[in-house]
Amino acid sequence: MTGRDEQRPASPDGPPARRVVLTGLRPPGPAWRRLLRWSLFAALLAANAAAVAAAALWVHFSRGLPEIPSLAEWRPPAITEVVSGDGALVGEFFAERRRVVPFERIPPRLVQAFVAAEDQRFFEHGGIDWRGTLRAAVTTYLLHRGVKGGSTISQQTAKALLVSAEGFEAGTRKTLRRKLRELILATRLERQFTKPQILWLYLNGVFLGHHSYGVQAAAENYFRKNVEDLTLEEAALLAGLPQAPSRFSPFTHPEAAAERRRYVLRRMAEAGFISPAERARAEAAEVKVFGLDDVFRETAPFYVEQVRRQVVEGLGADRLLHDGLRVETAMDLEAQRAAQAAMLAGLMEVDHRQGFPGPVTHVEGPARAALAARLRRAWPAGALRPGDYAVGIVAAVAPGAATVEVGGQVGLLPVAGLRWARRPNPEVWYSQALLSRVTGVLQPGDAILVRRVERADLQARERAAGPIGRPGEVPAAPVLLDLEQEPRLQGALVSLDPASGGVVAMVGGYDFDASEFNRAVQACRQPGSAFKPLVYAAAVEKLGWTPATVLTDAPVVFRDDQAAWKPQDYGQDFRGDVTLRTALVASLNIPAVKTAEALVAREGPAVLGAWARQLGIGTPVKQELGSALGSSCVSLWDLTGVYATFDRLGERRPPVVVTRILDRDGRTLVDRTEPRDAWVPLSTRLGAAVAEALRPRERAMGERTAYILTRLMHEVATVGTGARAAALGKPAAGKTGTTNDSFDTWFLGFTHDLVAGVWLGYDTPVTPLGRAETGGRAALPVWLDYMSAALRTRPQPEFEPPAGIVEVRIDPDTGKRVADGERGVSEPFKEGTEPPPEEPDAAARAPVEVQDLFTH
Repeated sequence: MTGRDEQRPASPDGPPARRVVLTGLRPPGPAWRRLLRWSLFAALLAANAAAVAAAALWVHFSRGLPEIPSLAEWRPPAITEVVSGDGALVGEFFAERRRVVPFERIPPRLVQAFVAAEDQRFFEHGGIDWRGTLRAAVTTYLLHRGVKGGSTISQQTAKALLVSAEGFEAGTRKTLRRKLRELILATRLERQFTKPQILWLYLNGVFLGHHSYGVQAAAENYFRKNVEDLTLEEAALLAGLPQAPSRFSPFTHPEAAAERRRYVLRRMAEAGFISPAERARAEAAEVKVFGLDDVFRETAPFYVEQVRRQVVEGLGADRLLHDGLRVETAMDLEAQRAAQAAMLAGLMEVDHRQGFPGPVTHVEGPARAALAARLRRAWPAGALRPGDYAVGIVAAVAPGAATVEVGGQVGLLPVAGLRWARRPNPEVWYSQALLSRVTGVLQPGDAILVRRVERADLQARERAAGPIGRPGEVPAAPVLLDLEQEPRLQGALVSLDPASGGVVAMVGGYDFDASEFNRAVQACRQPGSAFKPLVYAAAVEKLGWTPATVLTDAPVVFRDDQAAWKPQDYGQDFRGDVTLRTALVASLNIPAVKTAEALVAREGPAVLGAWARQLGIGTPVKQELGSALGSSCVSLWDLTGVYATFDRLGERRPPVVVTRILDRDGRTLVDRTEPRDAWVPLSTRLGAAVAEALRPRERAMGERTAYILTRLMHEVATVGTGARAAALGKPAAGKTGTTNDSFDTWFLGFTHDLVAGVWLGYDTPVTPLGRAETGGRAALPVWLDYMSAALRTRPQPEFEPPAGIVEVRIDPDTGKRVADGERGVSEPFKEGTEPPPEEPDAAARAPVEVQDLFTH
């Protein structure tokens, strides 16, 4: 723009005027053009401001976002597996039930199904499908046609990372802030990973209902197969679950699940992933789903719970639930099953001997009709097979049998099926009170527990029952029943491999679901005479006694803390002078108390407690002579460990439940492997052999002492109170235990290769089992059934004596040495303590009479 002066004509009144003329200026345009110009300028300013604000928001909401791990570092919560010694799965622990599988194992059809159902434009967008997001927003908020998801697979993966880092509540909160953070994280995922890698993360992390995280866990939960074995229709069912796993559950909503499956197949066909023929076939196919097996409760719940406690104590609960560990145990699965079967059979047998307290309930009128309808649904006609248990309603009662409605069928309960069902009375031995009539036991309307049986089984039981049960008395009927009841009795069993200390089997009670209290480990009960081998071992070790040492079994009164106490033997008779061997084999009480008295006189009042701790008893032992008879409580766990110490000739080893713990990458965290374990790699066994060779030995008692007691307990298990153990047919040693009125019954015994301890009793020592129930009658049969099954194919050698043991034949009554061919028994002695051939050792033959302040 320039200017120039122009001369204007002079006015008549004065000199000529001057004006300035500007050149280069355009004339002003139309108003609309000026408005458009200013609008564009304002829009540019707004866009810049929006970009600055968006950048600020991006930075703001990016703060604190979790770091995206590399694929190698990705460690989502996974299942911790507990396995038996042979690698069988026996338990699982998890916060999220997930098994991570490589992408190569995931079939392409499953990938296509998820892409079709969840994110058809997955391979086109950069993490956020703006078109889908806008469509979902319009459908949800403007058209109000229900909530429609717009999240891509990348966003869902980002959401899973947020949940993992911030917790479920914060990671799923329906707020704009959470959604923006999810979008930011999704774009980061797309920059860092390829599409197949994002799919791998997603398919191993997505929640698919019923504790299933990831496609492998879902394949196991729903179809009991691995992910690579899924069919097209099964893949479509899984792909339909992420949007609403509960609403589309094939267990609880099968019709909705089927409709959702058809939707996924249609989307796959529209995307060109499958042909119309494949779609039609998959839509018509039946998809069978299975309930998830609760391997923890169905296999060995008490054992696996003990494993859980030990892992939590050593590594913490968080690692157990999240780290995907492999916990290997000393459990022998076959032995564990044998232990559980033996315990169930033994408990029910002894519980039957306690009597029948009455039916489960009694129903009449509408209540009966309602219960009958429920039972028909549970047990329709034809569903009850021999051996099955069920609940039935008594329809009619006659002297010889009761008619019982069991769901959709009617069965006959003859008197042979309930002879045991007397009124409970611990003063009456069950064999003297067997029933001969059904009337008086049941009445119409009683709801009872029954078991279907075969006629031959009832006839065999009748023959075994004696005169009351006459053969041929059992009537023929299409369905024959036994009366049963839930045992009120409890029991526990612990079994060890003496060489390694491994706990091969453990049962902590009748029913884990009813009570998780582990009576094998947590209960402290009086062991009765099962404690006596510890007392006699102390005498052999500390006092130099031998099997020929003579004790006096005669009435005596002791005063403990000013209280008079007069111990008696079972049967309340006295034998006079007896050898230590006889005292233990016959389980005499007074000689055991006198042995404790002699130990106290020599070693002081704390001797039994100190000796018990040395052998492995963790509970305190009272400073009283009654401790010799098992008056101080112990755990079955500890006492079985002591008997294993006898079996190991005095070497003490702690029981081992967990043998190895590996992390998800196979690195060893804990290693107590046994060198003989054929289920671990050779390198591991070699390392275990070196560790075993260098392991310091803890000797609780001398080898010769342990062997002498083992031999004496071998006689207990052949001719003594535990003679029934001889039916095992293999060299065994053991000891019974029974407390007053049989509140607690025990049997602990062992062969060369296996140790087992059994306890039976009531949780609350109020009702006794009865005076006729002893460790030999109640607990020993369980031990025998278990050991027979566990050692069925394993021959057992004789107990080998250590160096320094000599065998001498003695008179079992006097302890004197006898010549070959004369009546006597062969007993082991420490070299130098055996009775001489010419003149019997006076000290060995003389009765042991210890007089001190306790004797009155």
